[in-house]
Amino acid sequence: MIVYLGLGTNLGDREANLRAALAHLARILDIEAVSSVYHSEPVGYREQPDYWNLVARARTTLEPEGLLGELQRAEWQLGRQPSFPNAPRVIDIDLLLYDDRQLATPALELPHPRMLERAFVLRPLLELDPDARHPRTGERLRDALARGSFEATERLFDGSVLLDPARRVP
Repeated sequence: MIVYLGLGTNLGDREANLRAALAHLARILDIEAVSSVYHSEPVGYREQPDYWNLVARARTTLEPEGLLGELQRAEWQLGRQPSFPNAPRVIDIDLLLYDDRQLATPALELPHPRMLERAFVLRPLLELDPDARHPRTGERLRDALARGSFEATERLFDGSVLLDPARRVP
């Protein structure tokens, strides 16, 4: 199955946090591609540092709930602490899309319920799949991005450098 994951960080060494998260994910998924890294202002709770975000496309044999458990385990192992919604965090890993599957359980909603509201999700996801459509609405994601009013989001660098420990961020 093809999945799209959104990764974000705004505490500590953001480059190291994203590198560590991708390395951890590579042990449980086959990462096919990583978008650019984007700098974005926080959404919701504004009194916190800005974020670095990216989207990764990967293949998995795990079912959605099993994958969610692995993603949450990765977050805690990488230092995420329980807090309040939209709080600052060392790492956040969201399951955005799982093929075209739609799911609504108390633990997981697919596609991610707020992805159409976030430029820091849409911009990097469209880098990886310019023709992507929302599985529930059928809307082209590029149309959602074009019509929306979003948080400030700026491309920083090619995120694929984070997969190679020898390469440094420009």
